[in-house]
Amino acid sequence: MSTVVKDAAPADIRTVVRERYGQIARQNTAGCCPSDRPAASDCCGPARDAIPAKVIQLYETPDVAALPGEVTELSLGCGDPITLASLQPGQTVLDLGSGGGIDCFLAGRRVGPTGHVIGVDMTPDMLEKARANKARLGAENVEFRLGEIEHLPVADATADVVISNCVINLSPDKPQVFREAFRALRPGGRLAVSDIVTDGPLPDAIKQDLSAWAGCVAGAWDARDYVAAIEAAGFVDVKLTPVYMDKATIAEAADQLELGDCAGISAESLSKTIFSAKVVAYKPA
Repeated sequence: MSTVVKDAAPADIRTVVRERYGQIARQNTAGCCPSDRPAASDCCGPARDAIPAKVIQLYETPDVAALPGEVTELSLGCGDPITLASLQPGQTVLDLGSGGGIDCFLAGRRVGPTGHVIGVDMTPDMLEKARANKARLGAENVEFRLGEIEHLPVADATADVVISNCVINLSPDKPQVFREAFRALRPGGRLAVSDIVTDGPLPDAIKQDLSAWAGCVAGAWDARDYVAAIEAAGFVDVKLTPVYMDKATIAEAADQLELGDCAGISAESLSKTIFSAKVVAYKPA
């Protein structure tokens, strides 16, 4: 059920988000099935050893085919930050909100044994899954750290590239996230993000709905404000490219989050308002 809380505090938002994604990790599914349905049932499509259709659609890199179902079924992103980041061997990559680790493992393949990947996530259950997947894959150049993306557990100028996949929209303090990303990057470093943004403001009822926050809807910012916050953090050459979602995807999300109950807004309206974006920016050299 939707939980509407007027002027929800950042701590409340983080708690709901952590609980939602912790539950997904414990179920070890991509979140599309009820808790009483097995992961390989028809509501989730292929069995665990197959690559979910959503993952195939999102990622351009063929490396995703080499990942096991335990990794790909926990993919909760809205884009392909790995291809966007143009990673090179030997680079250090920092993933904000790494979840089950899919983007970290893909980045690890790109940067190779001389590179290093750090995934940061605030959900212990997700970290447990990610670390188990790391052991299974033997991904020695990947590590996972517990922490909030507003307060990254890394030193200044740690990373060559910062990536994130449909996570920053969940943060109640996005300007702080971008300031932290800027701090963590080395001079000349690159920010490569896939995220949910909007064209215009969302209704207040959605913004106040904690279930919608956890589902990547209520926290989404207008694209212009999103770019402005990145620039305010010190980044230059910011480029945001829209990737519009099909109406079926929007309708499914609206149904799962009961947005009709909390906001009186139709899936048709959402399809014109909310979209995924590819965002690239640079820290001055």
